[in-house]
Amino acid sequence: MAPVLLLWLAVSLSGTLAVDRGNFKTCDQSAFCKRQRALKPGESPYRALLETMELTNTRLTLQLINDNNKVHLLLELYRLQGNITRVKINELKPLKPRYEVPDVLIREPPTEPLSLLSQDENGVVLSLGAESQRVIVSARPFRLDIMEGRDVLMSLNSRGLLAFEHLRIKDDNSGFSITAKEEEEKVEDGMWEETFKSHSDGKPNGPSAISLDFSLPGVEHVYGIPEHADTLRLKTTDSGDPYRLYNLDVFQYELYNPMALYGAVPVMLAHNAHRTTGIFWLNAAETWVDISSNTGSSETPQTDVRWISESGIIDVFIMLGPTPKDIFSQYASLTGTQSFPPLSALAYHQCRWNYNDQEDVQTVDAGFDEHDIPYDFIWLDIEHTDGKRYFTWDPHKFATPKEMLQGLVDKKRKMVAIVDPHIKVDSNYKIHNEIRSRGYYIKNKDGGDYEGWCWPGSAGYPDFTRADMRAWWASMFAYDQYEGSMENLYTWNDMNEPSVFNGPEVTMHKDAMHGAWEHRDVHNLYGFYVQMATAEGLIQRSGGVERPFVLTRAFFAGSQRYECAVWTGDNAAEWDHLKISIPMCLSLGLVGISFCGADVGGFFKSPSTELLVRWYQTGAYQPFFRAHAHLDTPRREPWLFGPENTALIREVVRQRYTLLPYWYQQFYHAHQTGQPVMRPLWVEYPQDPATFALDDEFLIGRDLLVHPVTEEGARGVTAYLPGKDEVWFDVHTFQKHNGAQNLYIPVTMSSIPVFQRGGSIIPRKLRVRRSSTCMEHDPYTLYVALNPQRTAEGELYIDDGHTFNYEKKEFIHRSLSFAKNILSSANLAPEAQFSTRSWIERIVILGASKPSKVTLKTAGGQESQLEFEFDASMSVLTLRKPGMNAGVDWTVTLQ
Repeated sequence: MAPVLLLWLAVSLSGTLAVDRGNFKTCDQSAFCKRQRALKPGESPYRALLETMELTNTRLTLQLINDNNKVHLLLELYRLQGNITRVKINELKPLKPRYEVPDVLIREPPTEPLSLLSQDENGVVLSLGAESQRVIVSARPFRLDIMEGRDVLMSLNSRGLLAFEHLRIKDDNSGFSITAKEEEEKVEDGMWEETFKSHSDGKPNGPSAISLDFSLPGVEHVYGIPEHADTLRLKTTDSGDPYRLYNLDVFQYELYNPMALYGAVPVMLAHNAHRTTGIFWLNAAETWVDISSNTGSSETPQTDVRWISESGIIDVFIMLGPTPKDIFSQYASLTGTQSFPPLSALAYHQCRWNYNDQEDVQTVDAGFDEHDIPYDFIWLDIEHTDGKRYFTWDPHKFATPKEMLQGLVDKKRKMVAIVDPHIKVDSNYKIHNEIRSRGYYIKNKDGGDYEGWCWPGSAGYPDFTRADMRAWWASMFAYDQYEGSMENLYTWNDMNEPSVFNGPEVTMHKDAMHGAWEHRDVHNLYGFYVQMATAEGLIQRSGGVERPFVLTRAFFAGSQRYECAVWTGDNAAEWDHLKISIPMCLSLGLVGISFCGADVGGFFKSPSTELLVRWYQTGAYQPFFRAHAHLDTPRREPWLFGPENTALIREVVRQRYTLLPYWYQQFYHAHQTGQPVMRPLWVEYPQDPATFALDDEFLIGRDLLVHPVTEEGARGVTAYLPGKDEVWFDVHTFQKHNGAQNLYIPVTMSSIPVFQRGGSIIPRKLRVRRSSTCMEHDPYTLYVALNPQRTAEGELYIDDGHTFNYEKKEFIHRSLSFAKNILSSANLAPEAQFSTRSWIERIVILGASKPSKVTLKTAGGQESQLEFEFDASMSVLTLRKPGMNAGVDWTVTLQ
């Protein structure tokens, strides 16, 4: 192996060093960021040429001119369905086309009519239709204000930081770029070429950065723009670097800073007690986001945000809410909703780098049965392959993979194997030969195949931006191509930022070529495309029948719709990494990616027993629940820490399994609506300022509130229970608490503070078996939590758990309600057809009074009396063995 790879491996395997910040650029080291950030507010050279305005039914266009260099830009403004405004700015006549991001939007967004309200020499006013909303276009300097009544909702270029570096031809004699219409411009370092460490980045098109500022009056809290290891509420960046969006393989990342990580979703949400708005900056190039605020002054609160991207065009979607759920719907209408995972993917996953061989897999699998801990997936990292050749198996350690997989099938369990996008350069490797012969590799700036160093040594990188490459890659997952694979083998895409060990910032050179486009234009899309192709391959191999499961490390806007789960990357076995997993996943949920989790226990280093148990307790209540560890760490299967701790871990994993019906239902809703599964409290309590900065507790759906214990040696936690009219029930003790209070909760090592909202009904399955599939036909217990001020409501969603047949209306979707002492189940989808063998075996009503009798009436009109128990000390009523099928109408009356 080359020395650089050996050095990288040595650092990786040591597991003792934190991120080397010197490997990654600051804004000052990124020429375009430094250049744009040097611009001063209030000096905008741009004005709108109102005489060029054209207004059709659906689009406004007008030209902007930069009075310094006389370059003309074209502004397009659209009013979109669903209270969204789209603004595009491009060069009017670029020397060559500038990159516009394809494939992320699910379609060209449908428009609604724009109408002119007024016009004079200073600007124009357009109606946006709903609720007296309008856009004011000011001419000198150019500025856009979006108004509702007398309120400014958002302003664009109000600080005058719009910048658009036009493409130009370099004059090598003078060093200046001159055309007939422009003045001379100063050539600065980094405009045509820049160097970082030993890497040189040539820029044949010269400077091409874009920038635009947005002002948000009345706003103190902004969220989103993952992925960063930071608080949920984004911080101001005046005194440091902006937040960076540039997908990178960051070794053992630091916490609470704006450095880029593995994924990038350029979506920001702004919230106050009156309104939620959103900004979707559709650009796949390296991007920096500056945030400033006047918080603490006597003025009306305002947050100013500035987006800076290296190339492409300005294409921004302004989502006007007004509620958080409206924002989720608006963003989903643009990029799609979270894919609906197989139910088993919501269960527990066991992974490490690496299970050694088939015998090791079999031993770990048997260990779960021996210790009565359920799990659904066991994972294989890179060492399972034949010399890091993906789509292969080590011929000695995994000689009979189908035999291994069949052993898991027999227990109704599954496996995930890693398939990374760096391909070993080896003439004896079928995958490499096919990609090279088809010309599918990314090219270097000189036209040859781009090669870099990764796990196999010298590697090529397929050009996943090509549809034909993606189609070929998908075909490689067919059972006759991926030898040894079976229907219970799923896929993990790692290193897809892409990671290049000997590249600048451990990634690909920006002047590498994807057809006509430089890598700098498409960088943040690479992982999106890898995962898209992989998911399609898993679907195709089943003839379009089975839902896939794919875990990806890199992602972009829209990744959520490609069967996407993500994790927070190479974290460490430290308490702060446990804490940060909550805001990191909350941030992803806000921008459409609900299926998020962190490596339970921490990837690097070795957790204390206390930390490991607390991490299991936290991870069990996050959407993606997987334990994972570095190969240099001691083994940490859940039974290796003594019987007492095994029991604690067993208990919380079993809690996860009892709640799978509720998790599955929440993912169905996320798939239908775009609402996050794991959500901040302010999403459900948007007028309560006490919730706006909370990120140590969260909601699952709207009805479960979780406050994990994330402090070492904790003897208690203080949880905020929101809602002045709410009541919350401890799910373990059934104790009732009023909302709108900070509640101190004493804790022991077995404590996981979880509360069910009064006025909700949550289905569980209490018969926990070795895997979720084994529980398919088991009965339900309904937990009805009462609030005297409202009807208790819930749902029950059932389908086959793994195919796309739900799209053919093969499912059960029922509403559950309790009002006036009557609990009923009614069909929410009468057009759907599905049958279940599951039944209702128990109903637990929290906050109840003792009835004299309980009567069950089923759909056929049959009545029967039910046995019940009443705990007067806790006001808990338990109805035993009602026995009705979970898919039919019924009512239970308390008298």
